Amino acid sequence: MANDTLISYEPATGEELWRGAYSDVEAAVSLARRAWPSWAAQPLTNRIEMVRRVANQVRKRADEFALLIAREAGKPLWEARTEVDAVINKVEISINAYAERTGKKKLDSALQGTAAVRHKPHGVMAVLGPYNFPAHLPNGHIIPALIAGNVVLFKPSEKTPATGEMLVECMKASGLPENVVQLVVGGPDEGKALVAHPGVDGVLFTGSAQAGVAINRKLAANPGKIVALEMGGNNPLLVIDTPKIEDAAALIVQSAFTTAGQRCTAARRLIVKESVYDELVSALIPLTRKLMVGNPLDDPPPFMGPVIDTQTAAQLNDSFVALVTAGGKALLPLRQPDADKPFLTPGIIDTSAVPERPDMELFGPILQVIQVPDLDSGIAEANNTRFGLSASLIGGTPEDYGRFWANIRAGIINWNRPTNGASSAAPFGGIGLSGNHRPAAYYAADYCAYPVASTEMDQPRASIAVGIKE
Repeated sequence: MANDTLISYEPATGEELWRGAYSDVEAAVSLARRAWPSWAAQPLTNRIEMVRRVANQVRKRADEFALLIAREAGKPLWEARTEVDAVINKVEISINAYAERTGKKKLDSALQGTAAVRHKPHGVMAVLGPYNFPAHLPNGHIIPALIAGNVVLFKPSEKTPATGEMLVECMKASGLPENVVQLVVGGPDEGKALVAHPGVDGVLFTGSAQAGVAINRKLAANPGKIVALEMGGNNPLLVIDTPKIEDAAALIVQSAFTTAGQRCTAARRLIVKESVYDELVSALIPLTRKLMVGNPLDDPPPFMGPVIDTQTAAQLNDSFVALVTAGGKALLPLRQPDADKPFLTPGIIDTSAVPERPDMELFGPILQVIQVPDLDSGIAEANNTRFGLSASLIGGTPEDYGRFWANIRAGIINWNRPTNGASSAAPFGGIGLSGNHRPAAYYAADYCAYPVASTEMDQPRASIAVGIKE
């Protein structure tokens, strides 16, 4: 590969899909800074009209967009279509969220003046996107940022630049002014340059905890730069007494293996009450064996496509072997049918006997099972992590769920529902290594604009009543 060219390959075939030149970060920031004042000065109604046109452009190219996501990210076409729908739906959700989260207020003020609370944009926002939802997740930062009056420098993952390019094409085709949204093509170096650039006023990041912590560390001495970190999770799914074992097994499969386990909200740890363990495993293993793993465009459609690349597949294989070596019992071995392609069959491993389970996000189709005697020990085990994104309870009574909800440390807590598939009409984020208290989705408006308090009069009026010499 030439040093100045980025190439994207299809995970399912290994074939080249896209190539493009690396971007000049300095030039992109300069253009963004010049574009920002006039965009920020646009009436809010104009900016809202512009982002609605973005949704229309994506709608026009929906089939083409979904096909590109399927090919570049490796996710089944049916799932890629749901991602394109999410990109379109995000616009109206973001408009409503901005109105609710950043509404204007008029307050009482002395001397017949006025007092008000309004919101202002930060300026130039760098959006760093992931490869698992290469359109939907960055779009969830970009659209709220644009509504608020920011301009955006969007660097997609170096593994999914073609999808990023199509998203920006749709935005430009909508009639957005020049350089209000720019595509920045590149790898980690370009991302680091955007984060550190003094001309960038905010960093909106979705990706691994490792990269998010590095961003946080880099900007620790720069409190004036807004930073929203949406990172991963070592998410627990706790199963206690339930008569619906088959349904529980289906919820586990959806939680752990949708998108080949490449979701930040995917269940990584299945924590099971000992009394239901045998029955649950007897339902879960056969169901998981039935999952079809195949090319994203296969007919009939597969449940899972490949993971993003062969390097990732190799790392996941190594992690599974390490868990077995440490004392884990493979209930369903992780397999890679073709060593040259990153297709993995789901792996399930009982790590109850592993003395020090690694607290890390294994970003793929690996599910660890841990046996516990009761609900309280299950909650304690669920909280045995530095992450805190998503958690679910399956089974139990309303009182059990109340206890679970009150004591679990996570930003998304569900009952008899999967750990993944969060609503865009709610906040999306976590605590600990999962985020920095800047949730995305419906609450993205909060980090895209800052509140300004004002007291105002049409003429100066003041007098000093105390402490003045005669």
